Amino acid sequence: MSAIERVPTGFKNTDVGIIPEDWTVSTLTEECGFGGGTTPPRSQHDRYFVGGSNNWIKTTDLNNSLIGLSEELITDVAISETGLKKHPIGTVLVAMYGGFNQIGRTGLITKPSAINQALVAVKPKPKKLNSYYLLSELNYNVDYWRGVASSSRKDPNITSNDVKNYKIALPSVEEQTSIANALSDVDELLTELEKLKSKKQAIKTATMQQLLTGKTRLPQFATYTEGEKLGQPKGTKPSELGEIPEDWDVKSVGEFTDCSAGGTPSTQVPAYWGGDHPWMSSGELHLKRVYDVAERITDLGLANSSTKYIPKNSVLMGLAGQGKTRGTVAISKIKLCTNQSIAAIFPSKMHSTDYLFYNLDNRYEELRSLSTGDGGRGGLNLSIIRKLKLPFPDFEEQTAIATILSDMDNEIQTLEQRLAKIRQIKKGMMQELLTGRTRLPFKKES
Repeated sequence: MSAIERVPTGFKNTDVGIIPEDWTVSTLTEECGFGGGTTPPRSQHDRYFVGGSNNWIKTTDLNNSLIGLSEELITDVAISETGLKKHPIGTVLVAMYGGFNQIGRTGLITKPSAINQALVAVKPKPKKLNSYYLLSELNYNVDYWRGVASSSRKDPNITSNDVKNYKIALPSVEEQTSIANALSDVDELLTELEKLKSKKQAIKTATMQQLLTGKTRLPQFATYTEGEKLGQPKGTKPSELGEIPEDWDVKSVGEFTDCSAGGTPSTQVPAYWGGDHPWMSSGELHLKRVYDVAERITDLGLANSSTKYIPKNSVLMGLAGQGKTRGTVAISKIKLCTNQSIAAIFPSKMHSTDYLFYNLDNRYEELRSLSTGDGGRGGLNLSIIRKLKLPFPDFEEQTAIATILSDMDNEIQTLEQRLAKIRQIKKGMMQELLTGRTRLPFKKES
């Protein structure tokens, strides 16, 4: 049976796939105008950038959604002397350069803006193409650009002609608007949830800085509960870490627990891999709470390498790497083995694992600055970790602080899960609406 015979009633087969019979297929060059931009010479930075008030959009400003204020602003002199033109509200921008991670990224201008040479400005013609519909269509088909990207440069790229020749399925402009409004509503919800998530993350960061240093005390620990000072607020005292509560100590990690690093069985010996022992690589530290890992090693792999089991509720820290891994911390929620680039700080009766985790997580940049060798880029080691000092309340207060921060983490995680679910719903909506499989009611203009 041919593809044409399988087309459902009311649909037709086209260059862009199966679409409703009353839709058309067009190219962007037929439905839009186009424009470009440039970069004002950086040698004239003070003249062209300092004190600027005009939006100037680069690839890094593209967010596949509405673009507000750009990362850099340029002056009126830059506009007049470089020939840059401001593109109007409703212009859709497409990235042409930047490798597969950038090409095809989009943005919709919400205030008149100039652009750099890596972008092409696509200006839908009034009453022919809805800007948000075009934005949604390009975002839905972003992988299309991989097939047309040129290898003639160091990084794959597309050209303005590639964008002009892009074929698009078009319902009436009224139906386009109906589809655009539905997708825009979902995007607005995602934006509000992202803002709420960012707000909660900022609150958590501020709370960590207060609670982990004792600058703010939880009410049950803020006053004396016995003796001559009953009911009086607790004061502070100087320490090598600065001012801390008078009933706190300063302890190094090595004073209340110990740590060790792992190892990697030879990858050249298949018999070492695929067993029952969970083995964690440093790339999995981003999990933060580690309930499972990707790799398993065998009894032979365990016996013939320096890796070993570490206890559940150990704090894990990345030791090496020039990327983000070094200094990243997590908690092992199961017994597991690790590679040599992870240090495990063991649990003890003297400290709360979660309190230690939050303390170290809050000191990420500091930990990276303590790295040995090559100007701080070499790596952390067990000696450095054992000497790390932290403000040290009693176990009960450590636990209470960690509980507050953990509750905040749970709220943020709930928001992340909701965001992921709504993004998945939007993806399904795009698949249905932009292909005409599901039709929305719309009002035709008379």
